[in-house]
Amino acid sequence: MYGCCRRCYETTGSTCRVVLEFLCLIFEEKSGLYCNAMRGRALPASPNWYCSRCSDVSSGGLLGVGAKNVIYLIDVTASSCVVSGELLGHRDMVSGVSFCHHQGQSHVCVSSSSDGSVRFWDTERRSLIREHANHQSAVSAVHWSPADRNLVVSGDEKGVVTCHWFHSQDTTSFFPEPRTIVCLSCSTHLWNLSAIGYKDGMIVVIDLSKKGAVLHRLRGHDDEVHSLAWAPVEGEDVVSGSSQEATDSATAGSPSPDGGTGFYLASGSRDHTLRVWSTARGKSVTTMKLPHLKRRGAVEPGLKERLWLTVHWPPGRTTQLLSSSSSGDLLMWDTSRSSKQRYTVLGSASEQQSHSRMVFNLCSLTLKDGRQLLLSTSMDRQIKCWDLDSLDCVWTLPTLGGFVYALSFSPVATGSLALGVGDNMIRVWDTLATHNQYHIRCYWQSIKSKVTALCWSPVKEGRLAFGTDDGKVGIYEVFSNRPPQISSSYHRRTVYSLAWGPLLPPPTSGATGGAVSLYSCSGDGTILQHDPNRPNHDATDIDKLIKDSNGITHKLSPHTDLSWKPDWTVVAIGNEDGSVHVYEASALRQLCSIQQHHKTINALSWNRCLLASGSNNATVYVHDLSNVLENPPERVCVLTEPFCRLEGHTAKITGLSWSPHHHSRLVSTSYDGTAQVWDVMEETAVCNYRGHMGSVLSVDWSPVDPDVVWTGGKDFTVQQWNVSQQEFNKPPKGKKMIQLKEKNKNNLKKKSQSQSEVPATNGDKDSLEEEEEKKDEEAVLPELHRKPSSVRTKDKPDLSSQKKKKPRAMLPISTSMDHMTRDALLQDCITLASLTHTQAPPVGCVPGHGEHIHLGLFTDGAALKRMFQAEEEAHLQASHCDSVVYLRLWSGDLQGALQLATERGELSDHLLSIAPMAGYQVWTETVEAFIKQLCVQQQYLKAASHLLSINKLNQAVELLRSQRLYREAVSLVKMRLAPDSSLLKELYCDWAAVLEKDGHLSAAAKCFLAAGLGFEAAKVLSKKSDMASLQTAAEVARLVGEEELCRSLSLRCVKELMEARDWLGAHGVLGLDEQLKAHRLHLSVAELLSVKLDTPTPMPSEDGVRLQDRVMEVWAKHYEVGESTSVGHFLLELRSSEYTASRSTSLKEVLLLSSLHVTCAVLAWISNDHDLLLMSLYYSVCGEMCRRLFPDGDVGVFSSRHSERLHPCGEGSQCAALSLQAVVTYHRLYEQWWRTCNSPLMDQELWESHVSLLLSEPHAACQVALRAEAELTQRLSVLVQQHSSRASQSAEEPSSFLSLSSALSKHQKELSEFPKSLKAFPRPDVLECSLLLLHLNVSDAIQRDAKNLLRTYGDTRPDILRASRCFLT
Repeated sequence: MYGCCRRCYETTGSTCRVVLEFLCLIFEEKSGLYCNAMRGRALPASPNWYCSRCSDVSSGGLLGVGAKNVIYLIDVTASSCVVSGELLGHRDMVSGVSFCHHQGQSHVCVSSSSDGSVRFWDTERRSLIREHANHQSAVSAVHWSPADRNLVVSGDEKGVVTCHWFHSQDTTSFFPEPRTIVCLSCSTHLWNLSAIGYKDGMIVVIDLSKKGAVLHRLRGHDDEVHSLAWAPVEGEDVVSGSSQEATDSATAGSPSPDGGTGFYLASGSRDHTLRVWSTARGKSVTTMKLPHLKRRGAVEPGLKERLWLTVHWPPGRTTQLLSSSSSGDLLMWDTSRSSKQRYTVLGSASEQQSHSRMVFNLCSLTLKDGRQLLLSTSMDRQIKCWDLDSLDCVWTLPTLGGFVYALSFSPVATGSLALGVGDNMIRVWDTLATHNQYHIRCYWQSIKSKVTALCWSPVKEGRLAFGTDDGKVGIYEVFSNRPPQISSSYHRRTVYSLAWGPLLPPPTSGATGGAVSLYSCSGDGTILQHDPNRPNHDATDIDKLIKDSNGITHKLSPHTDLSWKPDWTVVAIGNEDGSVHVYEASALRQLCSIQQHHKTINALSWNRCLLASGSNNATVYVHDLSNVLENPPERVCVLTEPFCRLEGHTAKITGLSWSPHHHSRLVSTSYDGTAQVWDVMEETAVCNYRGHMGSVLSVDWSPVDPDVVWTGGKDFTVQQWNVSQQEFNKPPKGKKMIQLKEKNKNNLKKKSQSQSEVPATNGDKDSLEEEEEKKDEEAVLPELHRKPSSVRTKDKPDLSSQKKKKPRAMLPISTSMDHMTRDALLQDCITLASLTHTQAPPVGCVPGHGEHIHLGLFTDGAALKRMFQAEEEAHLQASHCDSVVYLRLWSGDLQGALQLATERGELSDHLLSIAPMAGYQVWTETVEAFIKQLCVQQQYLKAASHLLSINKLNQAVELLRSQRLYREAVSLVKMRLAPDSSLLKELYCDWAAVLEKDGHLSAAAKCFLAAGLGFEAAKVLSKKSDMASLQTAAEVARLVGEEELCRSLSLRCVKELMEARDWLGAHGVLGLDEQLKAHRLHLSVAELLSVKLDTPTPMPSEDGVRLQDRVMEVWAKHYEVGESTSVGHFLLELRSSEYTASRSTSLKEVLLLSSLHVTCAVLAWISNDHDLLLMSLYYSVCGEMCRRLFPDGDVGVFSSRHSERLHPCGEGSQCAALSLQAVVTYHRLYEQWWRTCNSPLMDQELWESHVSLLLSEPHAACQVALRAEAELTQRLSVLVQQHSSRASQSAEEPSSFLSLSSALSKHQKELSEFPKSLKAFPRPDVLECSLLLLHLNVSDAIQRDAKNLLRTYGDTRPDILRASRCFLT
């Protein structure tokens, strides 16, 4: 704005300039813009901690970082970075920054803040586009949707989610969960999907297109979720899960609720785990626990408790997931690997590359050459850039975490700039380094407070003195690794300044010359002289030497600053009263006193014989002391006129620095937020720097470049700028200064109209200046005021300096009458004398009433009561009930005071504490009224405590229970009632029901166990159905004596383990209970069958041992179950756990079902139950099972070790035996089909007898009827669907429906006439077998039967009919 109006500004008069500057200031404040001054390198403020997305990078390489309430913009390349600007406008801490990553809009970003606002910014113009204030509480997360250029989603701490539509400026709010939102992330593929992470560990996936409908509630984390990241590719095939999670791999491609194939979502939590979730299945598919990385150096205590785990899924890297760790290292996880070592540490080649403390934010940038960079922000106050191909750190940008109180260039090591910062650290910046423009070393050992003063030693390289906010003075040797030397003498207040100087008093003739001392000045008003070689010795207070040398007996003014002349011949000391005293170095004899300032001296600086001074009155004075120094006077001379007066700043001066290149150039810094360069000889302003966003606290001139100045301020930044590139000459005028000048101008005009014109005196000018300074100081933040009585030790504003609110008067009517006219007050004295000393009071005068109400205080008690009554009525009319209560207390009407407070609902703890003075009944009633008041105010815990005070335990418990404060209610009952109280059990049960409903199953189980309900505890634990929960539930059931439930849960757990083929784990579970031995037998069969099926199928000649024989060997060896063992109870146990298969049964469940039937068959063989054996075998056979169970193709022989044949007795078992033989023959028929020769696999006669079972005409008729019934049912279903989809019905539909229904009834009747055994034990497709046998070398009789069956039933199967024509014609 100033740039646009510069020509107008320079050509207008002084009045117009004032107005123009005022308008410009208003424009900047309203629009949120900041006029970026021309500057070079800068150290920005540290990024905000504990925010899920406080930094983001645009596709053009612009990094936005939220620091305090500012967003810093940093241009990023693969080799360096430059701080290019800031975005101002938020009133509180920035909690989120997100760029739009869509083409044509990449320069637009969005930010959120704790002030509840969401702001859109144009980063090219550094301007605010618009602000949304929909949130009523602090916004904790924001994200610009990668899938929709128009959508921004934000969430606040109350759980409200808001969608902001950028182009249409619309907003929509949802409330999916009443929880505190920590992070959120929009899907990279679908605009309507968004994931939200909460503080209690819950993750919710919502559909924005359905008003925030919850699609999934992902439970798994035990603590707050810090970060969420969606996979960069669509689909779910890039993650390798654990053995437990692999059980769901068969459903990996199942559709998600959004209609797609699902996406992966990664999350990081404070519970030290990363999880990858499937949106198709709504559950976790893999869990990665943070490793313990050993690092050099001590780990800060409590670091693990303050862990922040952020995750980032870089674009184009489908199997690489990045995360932070507990030690500051960055980890790259390979999600496709399932081994234990799944991660790689970034920067492992050098320990100095990694962060030293935890990382909060990660974002990535893809360069034009295809390289991918990763940017990270950390608690160590560093921003690092990583190359994701080499995993090395390419550059580091240090940041600052506090006010920059001190800047100092080394006079020996040219270019070494020391920074004293409010984050308890000293930084030394090599500003001349060529390989790294931000080469900075940090020093923090033994520093426990803000660093407020710095000073390099002029005689020893690398020696740096520092002072702190807590009064400590120390010395660092920056080129060594030793901790600093801390002086044993502490100041009581903040150290303001340090200076190196000669030893005082000078050493004796026998001592060595050239001794150096360190001088420190602090807020306690003292200057101490420290011996740098003996820090353990007590420091010397130079006030004693000053008094002795100058014969002073009075108390000296508190000192606020000191500065030695570079040749160490004289020292200047600034004082709190505004005076500056100059002393001779040898004995501190005072030479002169400068009485120019009238306020605290803040800065002193020498340039040859010129002494510059700055104070709280915003004016810089320069005094020429050449006459005093060349011809020292015998008596102290007083200087009242300066050599040069430099005016322009609008707030107090904080720092001064002379240019080492130009003897007349001086730079000053001020609380007005600017740095001003002056030409002292010309007494003119050279330029004004306005790059800081707050008060400027420190300054130093570059020792190598006469055009470069370095400044630091309250905005947590250090900035380098050029004098020749600045746009302005003088500091801007503050709003209050402009208003004050206009007001005084108007006052002068009014006076000139009523009086003759009188020229303004110096006294008027000084008073105006003081008033301006006072007004301007109120407009800036208070900082280290150099007064011992008002030292600031915090970066926050000092509330004590603000105007305190005047308390309300207790007797306002009588008090107001003390401000009557003088005549009325004098008349009151006469009236009061008449009342107290005469027998005839004035007519109509009633003390304490009416016009004489205030006299009730000075007469008798009755008058005072009347005055109190009037005061009470006035307070009641003004709704000041508390004042009425206190008046009644003072008058002794305690019961009335309590009654009034009760009626008004304004009872307090104080009133309750004095209620017993009115009696027990009154106290009880007051407590009950206070309890009702607390319940209305929702202070239920306090209300329950007061119920206990009147011995109402049950009511207190019920109150806590009604508000679901079960933890407190249980604690109360356990402490006050017997352990077997029924109320305690009821509380536990109610609490468990609430916890179970909310999904906290383990906590609910604890409540059930405490209530003695072990069965319910185990049932609750088993509801989650995962492996760990089932094992825990089974163990709990075993411990509480619920044996049946324990077995049931153990079997569920074993089933899961068997499906996952974790045989060892399944044996471990079953081995705990001897009564589950039957299931151990089944487990061994399943394991053996799984191993056999996984190996290549051997030919019968190569493997003569049948599967059932191998099973009996294993049982006899490991379980002591043989042919003589009684196995009837085993059969009963296994048959009770049978289940049937369906079309949805998975292959793993089919294996378990087959192994169960084989187990029952072997047990039936041992018990000589051939009927059960055959029926069990029938349900277990398949192609591979036939070869394993009956390698010779004869089902009549069960064991190769026994020649005994099976003899079924029942009708059902006989049918099962024939159907079983038919199935075995069917599979062997196909084996012969694929063999190169056509010779049968067994004896020809036996083979043909078995083949004849496949050509059963009853089975063929039954199969035809079943197929016809299925076709009719399908046609009817289609007809019903077509009818329901049309509005009207055609005339042909009733006849079609009736004909189909009658045909279906006919077929059903035919089916009912077939024997039940025929339908219970079906055989292979007869027509298929007939066609197959005609192609093989079989007898003529079999061929004839096959042809007859094809002629009879072939017309029902067109495909069979076409294939059989060559045989039937």
